[in-house]
Amino acid sequence: MQILFISIANGFVFVPVVFLMRFIVSHKAVYVFYQEENTAKYLIAFVVAFLATYAYYSFYAQQQVQKQKIKEQTFLAGSASAKFDALKNQLDPHFLFNSLNVLTGLIDENPEKAQAFTTALSKVYRYVLEQKNKELVSLDEELNFARTYINLLKMRFEDSILAEIPTRSSQPEFKIVPLSLQLLLENAVKHNLLSPQQPLKIKVYEQDGLLVVENSLNIKESIGSKTGFGLENIKQRYALLSSKKMSIENSENQFIIKLPLLTKNIVIMNTKTMSESYIRARKRVDDLKEFYGNLISYLLVIPFLIFINYRTYWGFHWFWFPMFGWGIGLAIHALKVYMPSYGWEDRKIKEFMEREKRNN
Repeated sequence: MQILFISIANGFVFVPVVFLMRFIVSHKAVYVFYQEENTAKYLIAFVVAFLATYAYYSFYAQQQVQKQKIKEQTFLAGSASAKFDALKNQLDPHFLFNSLNVLTGLIDENPEKAQAFTTALSKVYRYVLEQKNKELVSLDEELNFARTYINLLKMRFEDSILAEIPTRSSQPEFKIVPLSLQLLLENAVKHNLLSPQQPLKIKVYEQDGLLVVENSLNIKESIGSKTGFGLENIKQRYALLSSKKMSIENSENQFIIKLPLLTKNIVIMNTKTMSESYIRARKRVDDLKEFYGNLISYLLVIPFLIFINYRTYWGFHWFWFPMFGWGIGLAIHALKVYMPSYGWEDRKIKEFMEREKRNN
């Protein structure tokens, strides 16, 4: 509504300006000039001024809205990045704390196994350090690590754990959040009583684009139905990376977790750098701003040149030269802004960058 009022006001201001310019050029008395003037001309002037002002301020308002949206998206992505980093950083101390608890128990029971456990733990911990800063890792890597981790647990619990874990995935491009399998295996061990007579049975398999991890239940009374850190950490990381959600099924005899298998590398925007999409949007806005600035200058300057030409020597219409020359440049600028495929500079830059990448 504000834009409409500004446009109407500008139209009313423009009409007397046109009247004054025409009066000066006519060299007639005010009364004679007024009697001879056609009202339709001033109506046209009002409409032109109204439409030009409305178009300009509408574009400006839309531009401000887009800027605000970009700022909001940048802020949200930055917040997501910080939250995701915090979740990943929880993995390191959590894993080490639980592993040292296992090692402490093993030292009392079997010092020789404790030494072997320490060696295996160092290899497993190296994988934790390598993967914890990644958004996604291949399912094959996680399956391999899960088997290594199960072997580590078996040094402590021996025949109290029975696990079925595939050697590789059905699709090499499948990805999951890093250390999710380790957290689920650890969660199963933590919440259940383990014994050779009633071993913890764990099975990992794929089903309809999901990675299913199921384990038997023999819940410790001291823990009850608490899900703990691991499940919540995995759930929140998936929520930040994908619209697909982790599901939990809990029955009397089984506890089942289903993790979505992702196929693309999803990158959380870094808080310190702008994303490529933001840069493209910023460039687009700058191009539009430059074009409309040129257009407004053209609409203001060319009529003034016509006026100067008329006042000095109307026998030679030299105003056509700047009007057509500038107009052609303005038309080319419009093609570059509204038809991105026309921008040969961008195509060449992309071509050179791809060529350099291949050479490297």
